[in-house]
Amino acid sequence: MATNRTTDRDIIDQETSTEAKPFSLSRLFNRNGHKKEEVPPAKPKGPPKSVQREYFESAVVTVIMALFGMTFIVQAVKVPTGSMQNTITIGDHLLVNKFIFAPGKSLPFLPQREIKRGDIIVFKYPGNPYDPKRDDRPDNRPILTNYVKRVIGLPGDRIRIDGNNVIVNDQIIPEHHIEAIDHNRKDPLEIKNNPERKPGELYDVYYKPGRADEDPDYDAFQGKAELTVPPDSYFVMGDNRNNSEDSRYWGFVPRDLVIGRAMFVYWSYDESAPDSGWGIIGDFLINTRWSRTGTLVK
Repeated sequence: MATNRTTDRDIIDQETSTEAKPFSLSRLFNRNGHKKEEVPPAKPKGPPKSVQREYFESAVVTVIMALFGMTFIVQAVKVPTGSMQNTITIGDHLLVNKFIFAPGKSLPFLPQREIKRGDIIVFKYPGNPYDPKRDDRPDNRPILTNYVKRVIGLPGDRIRIDGNNVIVNDQIIPEHHIEAIDHNRKDPLEIKNNPERKPGELYDVYYKPGRADEDPDYDAFQGKAELTVPPDSYFVMGDNRNNSEDSRYWGFVPRDLVIGRAMFVYWSYDESAPDSGWGIIGDFLINTRWSRTGTLVK
């Protein structure tokens, strides 16, 4: 019995001891050292969600995010013509940055800027007021058809064409001229003469071999030697200069028709290639231009 009383007393002494204890933030903020009462977990209100409902909600959120991205951030477009060969190949599928040229004043903390000379832009075809019959084709409808071209003239610029040279504000644009043959097929241009690149030549343009036309007759110029780009408009041209219907023929691109800047090729498919004989999957694997996947457009 004495042993039991001694043990009980020792326990009481240990519980009431004033011996210093290590510092603890949890003891400091839990009622001045008193043990915090645990709150029982709240029970969910309503019936539990079914698996089908969870999948449905996830699908709705995914669709909303995709629609938001396609409306304000990026858009996928397909290149159907060869006006930008060899920079862009027929059958290339591009991702377009719609946010970089967003309308309104650019904010310093956002990746926005004004359109610059040399940018490759995607825009809605404005139509040809000089030859409206060309707009009757189902693949060339104004506003409904997307075009891809390179920006040559900015608002207020004076544009003049002299043979193979493009002259802006009395200065020849430093373009790298390459002689190439366009066989009117969906294959890339056949390069005949690629001279050494000179300083300042930031991009390639392609002309047919031989002497350039000294006095080209372009519809948009209406017999004038020089054009002035109107406010909020742009003068654009294709890199395949001898096979490109562009601002030389149908005029300027209004700012509100610009969709965005072409970024890179996410898929390229050779539609002119023969049937592989292995069905859709075989055609996809064999006729896809895998080497162009991820190619930057510049």
